[in-house]
Amino acid sequence: MASGVTVSDVCKTTYEEIKKDKKHRYVIFYIRDEKQIDVEVIGERNAEYDSFLEDIQKGGPGECRYGLFDFEYMHQCQGTSESSKKQKLFLMSWCPDTAKVKKKMLYSSSFDALKKSLVGVQKYIQATDLSEASREAVEEKLRSTDRN
Repeated sequence: MASGVTVSDVCKTTYEEIKKDKKHRYVIFYIRDEKQIDVEVIGERNAEYDSFLEDIQKGGPGECRYGLFDFEYMHQCQGTSESSKKQKLFLMSWCPDTAKVKKKMLYSSSFDALKKSLVGVQKYIQATDLSEASREAVEEKLRSTDRN
């Protein structure tokens, strides 16, 4: 079910700056006035994953957010001793259990609109608490898509 929420142009521009130009490490999106997805925070290129987690939760325990992160990790192919650096873009829907039902419904029904406008994201992750959003959990999900 679509929510009728639109995606602002600045979301798409910022996404391209991360994907193509590698200008930023991450971006946090929020739904403004229940009408439009907009940019809330942009993370510097040298920002750590912990900063992303902090920013995605800044709204408090009753707030949902979306976050896009350019994730880097080392990958070792089977049968080789060399490891290479991999980068994957993932889009996270952060809806804590403590958020109101109406807000969770709005964010979950609007996630599709954001997915469609950000072409080229490698993984979508839905998180309701820090165990699902932790660096380890995310890296495990991203590695599951690697070829050995």
